[in-house]
Amino acid sequence: MIDIKLTDEPLQVEECVDFVASHSAGAIDVFIGTVRDKTRGKAVLHLEFEAYQPMAISEMRKIAEKAQKQWPVEKIAFHHRVGHLGLGEIAVIIAVSTPHRKASFEACQFAIDTLKQTVPIWKKEIFEDGEVWVAAHP
Repeated sequence: MIDIKLTDEPLQVEECVDFVASHSAGAIDVFIGTVRDKTRGKAVLHLEFEAYQPMAISEMRKIAEKAQKQWPVEKIAFHHRVGHLGLGEIAVIIAVSTPHRKASFEACQFAIDTLKQTVPIWKKEIFEDGEVWVAAHP
């Protein structure tokens, strides 16, 4: 099972964990990406994320399906924010459940690494003296 969400509303870790929980899964791995206060030593005020939503959702689904083929993933949740995010806010959550921990760790790392490479979501960092689009995603 796959749960994908791209929203301008705050993300909820519990929602992702609850979705992937399973009596046959002995492991749940969760990646939570948050907005940090500095980039390359420069103070960040906030971030703004934009996405090409239809393609972003399609690409997240492809990543989830590939993870399910490569590891014994029972369930996977991909939730990503768009819009204005303040310091400390959650930008992305990926949760994966598998029968054993190693597969859960590997599938979750694969999911976030691949998301950063292939999903059309763009990040703008806003500083006191300007802003910059970051090539965090394609």
